[in-house]
Amino acid sequence: MPTEPLRCAGSLTVHDGVELAPHRFAGLVAPAVERTFVAGMLAGRDGGGAELSQRYGGPAATGFLVEFRTRLAAPGGTVDGPGFAAVTRYRDPATCQRALDKHVAHGMIVRRPDGGFTATERGADFLSETYQVHGEVTEELWAGHDDRVRRLVEACGRLLAYALLLAGEPDAEPGPAFAAMAPPYEPDGTPSGVLLLNRLGTLRYHRADAHAAAWTAAGHTATSVGELPDGPERRAIELETDRRAAAPYAALTAEERLAMLADLAALPG
Repeated sequence: MPTEPLRCAGSLTVHDGVELAPHRFAGLVAPAVERTFVAGMLAGRDGGGAELSQRYGGPAATGFLVEFRTRLAAPGGTVDGPGFAAVTRYRDPATCQRALDKHVAHGMIVRRPDGGFTATERGADFLSETYQVHGEVTEELWAGHDDRVRRLVEACGRLLAYALLLAGEPDAEPGPAFAAMAPPYEPDGTPSGVLLLNRLGTLRYHRADAHAAAWTAAGHTATSVGELPDGPERRAIELETDRRAAAPYAALTAEERLAMLADLAALPG
């Protein structure tokens, strides 16, 4: 481990030799994951993604394809109804269904009898080009950080694999949003930046399910928890979220958790 303190997650300083338990790490790494993922997605939008979307009909035609790209880009990849509802749990269901109708009208997805949907050939072409755009922009965004990106890709791969393994246990209750998004589609030759972007994005849904389970256990709905002010009750829900989101991080050693925080903090964006 490094001999100097690692400064991560805002003003927190984690010193050499400190054990960073999985539940504590889950709370610290979440904003770092979010920041890095959002930076990559914004770079994709500004670096050609918005122009690409317009060529296929604009956000009305492509919005959910981008959001569900790691499932829909796979040959035969399907998002089922419960998974879609879980990922969009904080949005108005009727509005989301109307958005899907527009995607159908633009020839980008086809609905399935069970309430799910799959990309059409046109939709798959858009997603293939989206992967290319993300490869170009992440290469530029994270240029000079090849070792950090490589370490993060490897760490996130282990975390996702362990989370999927845990979800397959007989007494497990896999979260529906994570189940809808994992594992991300990674065709041969996928650039490291795209691997990192999509693995981080998929990990976010593991925590999203943990958060939903925490506020449900506290008697809240998606609407009421959004209106909950800062205070002891919200803090208790966040701590319970950390506890529920912690299990995959046992796949990393304490040193690897610290390294992951440091690498995420060092990436531009």
